[in-house]
Amino acid sequence: MTDNPGDCKTSPPGNNRKGRRPAQWPWVEAGDYNGMMNETGVRERLGEVRHGGQPAMRRDLDDVIQGWPYDPEPGEVLAREIRARDGRTVLQVRIELGVLQLEVAGRPDGLRPHGFTTYLDYLRHCAAVRGKADAAHGATWKMSKGQSAEADREFIQFNHRREAWLALRRYDPAIRDADHALALLDFFLRHGQDEDFVASHEQLRGPVLFHRTQALTILALENRRYEDAIDMLREGVEGISAHQQDWWDPRDLGESPNPALIGHLLNFEQQIRDNYRVEKTLREQLDDAVAREDYEQAARLRDRIKAKARAGRGRDS
Repeated sequence: MTDNPGDCKTSPPGNNRKGRRPAQWPWVEAGDYNGMMNETGVRERLGEVRHGGQPAMRRDLDDVIQGWPYDPEPGEVLAREIRARDGRTVLQVRIELGVLQLEVAGRPDGLRPHGFTTYLDYLRHCAAVRGKADAAHGATWKMSKGQSAEADREFIQFNHRREAWLALRRYDPAIRDADHALALLDFFLRHGQDEDFVASHEQLRGPVLFHRTQALTILALENRRYEDAIDMLREGVEGISAHQQDWWDPRDLGESPNPALIGHLLNFEQQIRDNYRVEKTLREQLDDAVAREDYEQAARLRDRIKAKARAGRGRDS
């Protein structure tokens, strides 16, 4: 980690990588130059050098990418879920120059920053410990440059894994990774010291909300909860619209992706209404009742919504 010496350093006990050797940045590319500067150089990388009478371990990715060409359609993510040699499940994402390999739980690179499950957990700890002293002076604790760089690294990793889960149609873990990315963005808004750092990340809130809404909607459709799918889409549109109004519109930052994302979600909603003959959902009927001040009808609709939610939790348990 690149934290400054003066940053929050108190951390819980724990190893660095859940019983495995610490990993580097989560992707592994064909141009891995580890060990190239020793005497044997390229010959060792090609497996030509023997140690103790045994061939050196191969370091190339030929076996990994064999039969897995990089030929995506526009916007397509090439991902697969495999079992590693030690039996654990990992994700792999094909990129032009090699493969990204991601852990499926915790941080995608498998690290435990300062003994915490994620770097966000560590930052929250710092904000709680150091924030008390800053609050006493009327200030809000802010991340250092080193902490900002590490937080950005974690944000990118979770974005990679979310996109891989979506490509594999694994929607529950995609939602969890989207929630983590959104939690990072919320933390940046409150504790980011550099305005450009905050702005460069806040521009990505719309796409994260879009992915999260997609995953929630498809899960509802798979469980034949068509009204819930409509409600998920409406909530997603409202969230992206609020972000557009509150953050993008007051700033001159170029073209926002949010209007196009909202359009995609509205088209998806119309397709669901047409294909499954969904008229007004209970939540839409509730909104109408409140708008015309029919509070007795609104109370009945709230009771029906609560009963439906309890029934849904019973099916899921």
